[in-house]
Amino acid sequence: MLELDHVQIAAPAGCEEEARRFFGDLLGLEEIEKPEPLRARGGAWFALHGEHQLHIGVEEPFAAARKAHPAFRLPAADLDELADRLEAAGERVEWDDSLPGTRRFYTADPWGNRLELLAAG
Repeated sequence: MLELDHVQIAAPAGCEEEARRFFGDLLGLEEIEKPEPLRARGGAWFALHGEHQLHIGVEEPFAAARKAHPAFRLPAADLDELADRLEAAGERVEWDDSLPGTRRFYTADPWGNRLELLAAG
């Protein structure tokens, strides 16, 4: 059986501080240390629920993923709070009610990659 280990999002060189601000400060993810052999490649890694991880990896030349995206699930009580926090920081929040029974919105990371955030059902 396949199980998701991590998701990697591409970012341009020098992305580390913006990654920490957006994924750490705004989304509330804990940064985890990259293994020594991979540190010179740049980027940053973050812990998700359980043993899952989010990797921000440097890609040159960089092109934002505007359609393909990860979807992050969080408790329903936290979804509005996160949307408010993102908007207060000047980030775009686009609510989408096209999926019956699911509250969700889209935003973009600092480099234009699409992200979906949805309430746990």
